[in-house]
Amino acid sequence: MVWTSPAVDRADFPFAEDERASLEAYLDFHRATLLLKCGGLTGEQLASRPLPSTNLTLLGLVRHLAENERWWFRRNFDGQSALGDLYCSEEHPDGDFDLGTAAGAEEDFAVHSREVELARQATKGRSLEEEFPGRNGTLTLRWVYLHMLEEYARHNGHADLLREAIDDFTGE
Repeated sequence: MVWTSPAVDRADFPFAEDERASLEAYLDFHRATLLLKCGGLTGEQLASRPLPSTNLTLLGLVRHLAENERWWFRRNFDGQSALGDLYCSEEHPDGDFDLGTAAGAEEDFAVHSREVELARQATKGRSLEEEFPGRNGTLTLRWVYLHMLEEYARHNGHADLLREAIDDFTGE
């Protein structure tokens, strides 16, 4: 049997919450949007490169965002610096995009889901003002949420183009 990425029920766009609840809800909305763009596709479709001008794939985006979940929430904010990268290495700095395969798609989706849950655990009960050292100065959990919103929103735009090139599906 061929694995197909699951359909996703995305919650309505969030409104009128406090800052923390809004940041979490908006990030969850964008996380679900990425998975929505992938819904119903086979591993082969997810790993395909339908646009000749780029090496981006929908599977690569899922892998890249799992890597970012781990990097920002766990390795940096939560101080779990001993965690390694999921897909990238010195030999393959873009391994998240370049090394995804149709055969590994189901596991890559499970890794993304696991990293999202671990990110939630790492931030639960922690203040948005909590600081940690960044490359160019001190950062806060608030900054991480805002950065991850930007990261997902940008890549969801890429996912729109990729999905439309695969099967003419367009969505919100």
